[in-house]
Amino acid sequence: MERAAGILLSVSSLPSPYGIGTLGQAAYDFVDFLADAGQKYWQMLPVGPISYGDSPYQSFSAFAGNPYYIDLDLLAADGLLTPDEAAAPFWGDDPGGVDYGAVYRARFPLLEKAFQRGWDRDQTDVTRFLTRNRSWLPDYALFMALKRHFAMAAWTEWPDEDIRLRRPEAVADWAAKLDRDVRFFTYLQYLFQKQWDALRAYCAKKGVKTIGDLPIYVAMDSADVWASPANYQLDKDNIPTAVAGVPPDAFTADGQLWGNPLYDWKRMERGGFSWWEARLRRTLELFDVARLDHFRGLESYWAVPYGDKTAAGGRWEPGPGLAFTAMLREKFPDRTIIAEDLGFITPEVRALLEDSGCPGMKVLEFAFDHREPSEHLPHFFIRNSVCYTATHDNETLVGWMENVDPADLDFARRYLGLNEREGLSWGILRGGMSSVADLFIAQMQDYLQLGAEARMNTPGIAEGNWRWRMKPGQASPALAKKLKSFTALYGR
Repeated sequence: MERAAGILLSVSSLPSPYGIGTLGQAAYDFVDFLADAGQKYWQMLPVGPISYGDSPYQSFSAFAGNPYYIDLDLLAADGLLTPDEAAAPFWGDDPGGVDYGAVYRARFPLLEKAFQRGWDRDQTDVTRFLTRNRSWLPDYALFMALKRHFAMAAWTEWPDEDIRLRRPEAVADWAAKLDRDVRFFTYLQYLFQKQWDALRAYCAKKGVKTIGDLPIYVAMDSADVWASPANYQLDKDNIPTAVAGVPPDAFTADGQLWGNPLYDWKRMERGGFSWWEARLRRTLELFDVARLDHFRGLESYWAVPYGDKTAAGGRWEPGPGLAFTAMLREKFPDRTIIAEDLGFITPEVRALLEDSGCPGMKVLEFAFDHREPSEHLPHFFIRNSVCYTATHDNETLVGWMENVDPADLDFARRYLGLNEREGLSWGILRGGMSSVADLFIAQMQDYLQLGAEARMNTPGIAEGNWRWRMKPGQASPALAKKLKSFTALYGR
């Protein structure tokens, strides 16, 4: 990677009059802001369709795009909606947060109107899009049509056993029965891709590259598991035998029970990791760079018996290891894949990271433990790494300073020369920006000097996550000017 800087901001966090950020004008404005601020990268959270809980890390598909991100003003400009139709629904009453319930209720009726008006008109382009994506799109569209038919129940709860277990005759029968909804969900993916491609072209024109987040695990209630159950550790009824999580640590006495199905890594290796190759290719079609979440799970992963209420009873099982990183080097020799090498890191994980050649992550909020030296301190950095102020799972810098152990904050003050005149959080940003790491990424909330109210996610807390939105005007020309000088000072 070149020496550069970028900003982490979810698409959902962009300003919008329609309840959630989209691929419309606010996204183009943010690209302009990045370019004006001297930022070369826009890192996003996963952009797949979200399921119960609103988490972008629990998606109905590892390949599809989120229909919430289809911009309604662009649909109006394309003749698929009227401005009055887009403005009519209630989208929520908080411009600084997403009301996912309101968005869910309002958006799909409008997208139905767009489908009714556009399907026949766009048939040639849709057919071409479907052909290019035939490895995943028909399964996804049928899966979503079935979920709609069964009142959005998880596929493991569908009352028809034949389609639940994906028997061929049932697939054909249901695809014919639900043909209209299958076409509807196919068309939504076409619309998402059309708007996404236009935004990506604008990013390239402005010299901004995109970084996409690739969760290591998929949701149990996903087209991926339903369509290819043999890829996962499931029993004969497609019920998991074990699920994903992380073990107890100093922060969580019971560990974290994620609940995702675990891969059958041995079977995947025998198949040359073909599903993973396809998934990575799709991610790298959408983005310039991928960030591979929970990299340590490739060396060994925490397997929790299905049905356990906490992750404490899990055990370490060997992951695909060197065979997987060999696939990465062979299939994607010229693409950058960032490894999220956080958590319980052993010498074996470090060796696997070195073998992969992927840049690892350093997080400044993890650096200033006054009790013992941390590998996240800037003087331990290497060039082939990415320095973050924090991840989406952490507090903003302002929130961190308000809640951290005073001795840790004092350590940060002494280490980075923090002072009130500059601003403590700007001093921490300076520490990351001036480091030797090739890439420096900060949350947009940190440049806006926002506190705990702007935190994106608190792990282990089910409610109130993924809601924060930037308000119109916050990404100001004055902030861009300040950030550009800051970036130029440190050669980024």
